[in-house]
Amino acid sequence: MSFRSIDEILKQCEEMQMEFWEVVLKDDMDERMVAAEESKSKMKQLYLAMRSADIAYDKYLMSASNLVGGNGERMNRAIVEKKVISGPFISEVIAKALKMGESNACMKKIVAAPTAGSCGVIPAVLLTYEEQNNVEMEKMVEAMYVASGIGEVIAARAFLAGAAGGCQSEVGSASAMVAGALAYLNGGDAESITHAAAMALKNLLGLVCDTVGGLVEVPCIKRNVVGAVNAIACADMAVAGIRSKIPPDEVIDAMRDIGESLPRSLRETGEGGLAATQTGLEIMNRIIKTQ
Repeated sequence: MSFRSIDEILKQCEEMQMEFWEVVLKDDMDERMVAAEESKSKMKQLYLAMRSADIAYDKYLMSASNLVGGNGERMNRAIVEKKVISGPFISEVIAKALKMGESNACMKKIVAAPTAGSCGVIPAVLLTYEEQNNVEMEKMVEAMYVASGIGEVIAARAFLAGAAGGCQSEVGSASAMVAGALAYLNGGDAESITHAAAMALKNLLGLVCDTVGGLVEVPCIKRNVVGAVNAIACADMAVAGIRSKIPPDEVIDAMRDIGESLPRSLRETGEGGLAATQTGLEIMNRIIKTQ
C-alpha cells in the first residue's frame, strides 16, 4: 500500500466520492494488481483467522514461563456470574483480548494485528461487535480495510514494533486502527474514523515496552485489554462529533518522536520499567535457571 498520510486518504475520499474503506481497497488493488474480489477474499481470510484463534482458545493451557494462561476463562466466568460492571460489550471485549494474548504466549495460531504483541486488540473489538450486533461478513471486511489503512499510515510515518518505539507503537497502533474501524461500523464518516484513531493513539502516547523476563506476556496481554477498551471510548467520542485538537498525522508524528526518545531499556529489551522491579528481576532469574 502506498499511503503516507491520513490526509491523503481523506482527500481521495472527497475527490473520488468514495468511503474510507473503498479508497484503501482501491489502493490494494492497484498496488498488487488484483481484482476487488481477490483483495476482499484475502482480507476475509485474515478476519476468519482471528475468529478461529478466538474459538480455539484453550482455558487449560499455560505459557512455557507459567506467567500467563487461564485469565480469559476467568473473565468469561465473571461475566456468566454477573460479577462485572463494564456491561456485556466491554466485558466480552476484555475476555477476548485476554484470550488472544494468552493464545499468542502459548504459541497457538494468532493474527499479528499489527504485531503479535498487540494481537488481542483488533480481534477483541471486531469479533465482539460482529457477534453482538449480527453484522454481515461484508461489513466486517470493510472495517478491516479501515483498520488496515490507518495501520499503513502509522507504519509509513512511524513504526509498529515495540523494539523501535515502545508499546505505544504496538498496542497504541492497534488501538488506533480498531478505533477507526469501530467508528466506521457505528456509522462514522471518514473524518470521524480518523479522529477516533487520533484520539486512541494520543491516549497511549509514551507507553513503554518493558517486557518482564523479556517475554511478550507481562504486562503485554493486559495492555491489549487497555488498548481495546480505549478504542471503544474513542470511537464513541468521534461518532458523537468530538475531534482531536491535534490532527491525526501530527499525532502519528508525535508517536514517532516519542518512540525515538525512549531509552533502549524501555524498548522491548526487558531491562527497564516493570522488568527492572524486584519481582520482575526474580521472574527473569527463574526463567534463566529453567533454560
